[in-house]
Amino acid sequence: MGKRAGERRKGPKCVAIVGPFSSGKTTLLEALLARTGAIARQNAVSSGSTVGDHSPEARAHLMSVETAVATTDFMGESITFVDCPGSIEFASEAKPVLAACDLAVVVAEPDEKKFPALQLIMRQLDEMGVPRLLFLNKIDKATAGVRETLKLLQPASATPLLLRQIPLRKDGVIVGSIDLALERAYVWREHAESEVAEIPDDEKAREIEARFSMLEALADHDDALMEQLLEEIEPPRDEVFDDLAADLRDGAITPVLIGSAEKGNGIMRLLKAIRHDAPDVEATRRRLGAEAGKPLLQVMKTIHTPHGGKLSVARVLAGRVADATEIHASSGATGKISGIYRLLGKDQTKLSAAEEGETVALGKLDDIATGDTLSTARGVAPLVAFDAPAPVYTLALRPKERKDDVKLSASLQKLIQEDPSITVEQNQDTGETIISGHGEMHLRVTVERLEGKYQIAVEAHPPRVPYRETIRKPVTQRGRHKKQSGGHGQFGDVVLDIKPLPRGSGFEFTDTITGGVVPKQYIPSVEAGIRDYLKSGPLGFPVVDVAVNLADGSYHTVDSSDMAFQQAARIGMKEGMAACSPVLLEPILKVQIFTPSDATARVTALVPQRRGQILGFDGRPGWPGWDVVEALMPQAEIGSLIVELRSATAGVASYAAEFDHMAELTGRLADEVMSAHGKAA
Repeated sequence: MGKRAGERRKGPKCVAIVGPFSSGKTTLLEALLARTGAIARQNAVSSGSTVGDHSPEARAHLMSVETAVATTDFMGESITFVDCPGSIEFASEAKPVLAACDLAVVVAEPDEKKFPALQLIMRQLDEMGVPRLLFLNKIDKATAGVRETLKLLQPASATPLLLRQIPLRKDGVIVGSIDLALERAYVWREHAESEVAEIPDDEKAREIEARFSMLEALADHDDALMEQLLEEIEPPRDEVFDDLAADLRDGAITPVLIGSAEKGNGIMRLLKAIRHDAPDVEATRRRLGAEAGKPLLQVMKTIHTPHGGKLSVARVLAGRVADATEIHASSGATGKISGIYRLLGKDQTKLSAAEEGETVALGKLDDIATGDTLSTARGVAPLVAFDAPAPVYTLALRPKERKDDVKLSASLQKLIQEDPSITVEQNQDTGETIISGHGEMHLRVTVERLEGKYQIAVEAHPPRVPYRETIRKPVTQRGRHKKQSGGHGQFGDVVLDIKPLPRGSGFEFTDTITGGVVPKQYIPSVEAGIRDYLKSGPLGFPVVDVAVNLADGSYHTVDSSDMAFQQAARIGMKEGMAACSPVLLEPILKVQIFTPSDATARVTALVPQRRGQILGFDGRPGWPGWDVVEALMPQAEIGSLIVELRSATAGVASYAAEFDHMAELTGRLADEVMSAHGKAA
C-alpha cells in the first residue's frame, strides 16, 4: 500500500450531478453551493429561486428540464458542478456533459421504485467510462437499513457499490453518519457543519464489521492490503484513503456516501471526497484519448440568452484560451471567442481567459454546436460522438399568425442548438412542421419555450397519419374530354385498364396502343394526368398499389393537345376508380418496446388495447432484468403510446418503431378517418 499516495492533483474539476427524476439533484447542488459560500443560503426547489432550475419552464413544472452549470470554490480549489435532468425525456442533456467531466455524483434514493431509472444512468456511466460516486440521499426517510438498500441497488451498477459511511442512530432515528475510513462519527446539524463525535459503544461492532467489508473490497485491488487483513494488521489510514481514491479513479468501485441534501446533511463529507478522490482533467483527457499541448475544449451545452446571444459552455481539456481567440471545431466550423464567462446558474462573471480544467461559457461562437471538439489549431478530430435516442413523441406545429412563419423556423433552429435531441422536419405529404422528441413533457417544454422565450404563439396537435387508399377490383374505363370554345377546341380520348397490384408495389403505367390511335407524343401526358389524379383518390387520400394501362383512345388532328389528354386521363381515372371498390390503407409499424422485466406483463397488455399484435418478447441483450417486446401496431395508435408505457414502467420504458406495411382499414374506424379528413380539407 501507499504506492498510489499523493496522486491527488490540484486544479479545476468538473463534476456532473446525475440521478433519477426527483431524487434531489437540484437540491444537492443548492446545498453544495451554500456550503461553499457561493450563495448566501440554501433555497428549496419549491421556492422557485434555486441556482439550478432557473428557467421559467423548470420553475413552472418544479423539475429540471435542462442542465444547469455552477462554479464554486472549496478549500482553495475550483469545482464546476453540472446538474443534469433526471427525467428520461431530458436524459440526452447529460451525454455531452459526462464526456468532459471528471466525476459523476449519482444521487439516489433508498427507494426500490427508482431502481430501473438508476440502472439506465449507471449503464450510461459504464458505457462512457466515467468514474462515479453515489450519494444516497434522503437517508433520514429510509425505511430499510443502508446495507439492505445497497443490496437492492447493486444490480444497477456494473462496479461494486462500496459503503464509505453508515448511519449513526439515536433512539431509532438517523442523527448522523459514521465514516468508515476515518473511523469517526459525525452528528448532523441542519444546514451547518456536523459535530465530530466518538463512535458510540453500541455502534462500534456495526462499524467494525462495515469497515472490514470496505477494506475487503479494496483488497481485491491491492495485494499489500490483502496481506495486512490476513495478518490482522490495521492498515494506515492514509493508505486506505489513497486506495479509495485510486479505485474510484480506475472505475473499480463506486463509493457510497449518505446524507440529506434538503437539510444540508453529509454535504461537507461529499465535498471532501470530491476534492480528494475525483480525477483531474489530465485523467479525463486520457479517458477521451486526447493529449496535452495546444488548447483543446469540449462543448457541453449551448444556451441562447435573451440579451447576450449564444453561449457555448465548454470544458478546457488542455491549454489556455483567451478572449478574442480564433477557434476551430471538429465540424469544420470556425469562430472568434467574444467573451468568456464563469457561470453560477443564470449569473455570469466575465473572465479574460480560461485555464486548463476550467468549465466556462464562450460567447458568440455562432457556428459551434453542442458536442463539438474545439482547438486553436485546424483539423481537430472529434473526441466523442453523440447519437440521440430515437424520438418517441411527435407534434405538428403551426404559428397562430401567418406572419410568424419565418420567425418560427428560426426559433426552432435555436431550440435545436440548445437541445440537439429535438428533430424538426417538413412533412411533404401533409405540409406540416413536425417536431419530435423524447416524451410528452419534452415537447410541452419546447412549445413553452417557443411561446415564452421567443414570443411565438403556436398551435400544437398530433401529426396527421399518412393514410393511403387502393382498389380491390379491376375496371376498364373510357375518359373523354371534348370542348369547343371558338378557334381550336380541346379533344382527348383514352381507354384505361385499371387494376390492383400487390401491397407495396406502388404505381405502374403501361400502354398497349397500336395503330397510333393515341399519338406517341401524348402518351406521357396521359401518364401525367393519371399521376395527378392519384394524389387524391375517391376516398380523398393518395392512391397506391395500382396499375393503369392505356389500351385505346382517339385524337383530333387539330384539337388534341397535351392538356386535353391529361384531362381525359383524369376523367377516366375519376370515373373508373369509384367502380374499383376503393379501400382505405393505414400504415402499420414494427415496434420494439424496451421495458424492465417486472413490467413486461403490463406492457404486453397495452399492445392489444391499441390494435397491436404481439410478435413475441425476449430478454434485452446485454441488459439484465430487461425485456424487448416486439409488436405490429397501427401508426394511428402510436401517438401517446410512450405516455402509457412510461406510466407502466416507473418512467423508464422506451421504444423504436419503423414502417412495416400498409393494411386495409374498414368499418367505423375508416368512416371516422374519412370524416375527419373531409372536415380538415
